[in-house]
Amino acid sequence: MDKKPKTKEKDIKSKKVAVIVAHPDDEILWAGGTIMCNPKWQCFIVCLCRAGDSERAQKFYNVLKVLKVDGVMGDLDDGPEQKVLTDKKIENLILTLLPLEFYDLIISHSPFGEYTRHLRHEETGKAVINLWNVGKIFTNELWTFAYEDNNKQYYPRPIKNAAIYLSLTQRTWLRKYRLITETYGFEKNSWETNSITKSESFWKFTDAKDADNWLNNGVVLK
Repeated sequence: MDKKPKTKEKDIKSKKVAVIVAHPDDEILWAGGTIMCNPKWQCFIVCLCRAGDSERAQKFYNVLKVLKVDGVMGDLDDGPEQKVLTDKKIENLILTLLPLEFYDLIISHSPFGEYTRHLRHEETGKAVINLWNVGKIFTNELWTFAYEDNNKQYYPRPIKNAAIYLSLTQRTWLRKYRLITETYGFEKNSWETNSITKSESFWKFTDAKDADNWLNNGVVLK
């Protein structure tokens, strides 16, 4: 785990960035403020589920237009029963959807998830680390979302002692709120709306072996 001082918004420069998420709305819930605060990023968002859901898919592409970024969707099984998918299936889809380029930064889920619990989040985070570790995707840094809900005791909260902790301005938070409630169309009392945070946090890795060791350690390092 990288132990450098916490990163401030003004220190984050222009980068070629890939954001790899499980669902349309994950990119906003866990990293939307960070993306909006960095308009110079050349950002490409990969969403692994719901391409076959015409309503959710259209909303995702509408969000991309608002963010002024590019992206693409896949259609992994996302049924409520959360059937376990193989590592190979998820990794192959990422390789199919993600442009094969070198990235300054990749942002994705934690392999331990952001709340209790969604398998697709955990599987996505694990797949990204595996692909980086074996040299099938290429990046200088990996940031994974750093949130927890204390086993459903509250809505997901950013972890304050994560490597990167960004406080959002009121203006940025309102933009994030509107993307969830207006563009994605979630009700104001929905789980998604209640999970919109005014800060965003990430674990940061600059070495694939460190990320792989973290994944296989079985606990979130702090």
